[in-house]
Amino acid sequence: MFSHSKELFEQAQALLVGGVNSPVRAFRGVGGTPVFMAKGRGSKIEDEDGNVFIDYVLSWGPLILGHAHPAVVDAAVGAVKDGSSFGAPTVKEIEMARRVQSFYPSLEKMRLTSSGTEACMGAVRAARGYTGRDKIIKFEGCYHGGADYLLVKAGSGATTLGQPDSAGVPASFAEHTIVIPYNDIHALEHAFAEQGPRIAALILEPVAGNMGLILPEPGFLDAVRNLTTHYNALLIFDEVLVGFRIRGGAQGHFDIKPDLTCLGKVIGGGFPVGCYGGRAEVMAKVAPEGPVYQAGTLSGNPVAMAAGLATLEELQKPGVVDDLEARTAALVSGLKEAAKKEEAPVSFSSIGSMFCIFFRDRQPVNYTEAMQGDAQRYGRFFHAMLKRGIYLAPSAYETAFLSTAHSYEDIDKTVAAFREALKESG
Repeated sequence: MFSHSKELFEQAQALLVGGVNSPVRAFRGVGGTPVFMAKGRGSKIEDEDGNVFIDYVLSWGPLILGHAHPAVVDAAVGAVKDGSSFGAPTVKEIEMARRVQSFYPSLEKMRLTSSGTEACMGAVRAARGYTGRDKIIKFEGCYHGGADYLLVKAGSGATTLGQPDSAGVPASFAEHTIVIPYNDIHALEHAFAEQGPRIAALILEPVAGNMGLILPEPGFLDAVRNLTTHYNALLIFDEVLVGFRIRGGAQGHFDIKPDLTCLGKVIGGGFPVGCYGGRAEVMAKVAPEGPVYQAGTLSGNPVAMAAGLATLEELQKPGVVDDLEARTAALVSGLKEAAKKEEAPVSFSSIGSMFCIFFRDRQPVNYTEAMQGDAQRYGRFFHAMLKRGIYLAPSAYETAFLSTAHSYEDIDKTVAAFREALKESG
């Protein structure tokens, strides 16, 4: 079934570190050989062996319209014909800023980047420059990209590999990062009581998506906002993963206004893009207006801008988000019913167009509880689903996504496969 992928992986291991260009792709968390993908269309992807899968990874979230959406393809191809990169301003950057602001009014001023990692780095640097302070707070299991000082108790691939801290990060880089458990208001209050005057910012995923999908408990985000305001620290919402996946963003959904927001590749239609922005007075500290330097040759790349504008335009059409959320709810409902019938120790988390399956009897509320799930059973379950044409993340600690291309037929097939996979992996 995967013979060509196995051959390609052998070739890749001779040239690429671990045979992959991102750790989670190596299948270390589920065992077996990575599947090499060849093409995608709508809700489906096809591998190099010709196997077709219903895709719930969607390039780790940004393909909210599915693979190769005609409007996105046309926009990207048209932009390439006019030039792939200029390293100079274009009108599409202005159009993108306006479009992003229509979704996220809190971004009074913004800076486009080439990745979510760059966006988070830029936001933290701006916060430090604005406050004149060094320390930041992050939450255990939340992933904010590959910056040294943020790879402390991170989620995502670091969690999958059992390495919540990265080698190669000097202790002096991490000493200004305070890490506390997600959803723990008491620990948050204690951290501010001890270090408040030295804390520049608190950065968090308002809905955690890199230790599985974990929602904030009632009152948690309000406490975060109140404490940062009281201690004159900035609140940074990392919505790289959840941005546009929740109506109004997490900040709109929970009615919490951060000082800065980071967004990711969904605004590029899947192309390499990121963005950070927020209060105008804070962003005025960023060069060339202020002394906080941040730059990027491909920031605001015209091809990515064109693809992203096409994506966001589709999302603003009447009924599109309603339908996407309805399909997600239908899928999660079907999965829950199947798990109940099989009496499986499985719990679910969902919001907007995202969901997560935890192999534990109740939803976790933090990183420690997420790690108590049965990762070995998830590995067996993953391969049982793969065999049935369903592609999920090759890790027990990631979020799954739907696109506007996923049909109710896809949902029915997924629920049927899920029930069989539960039996096979038990």
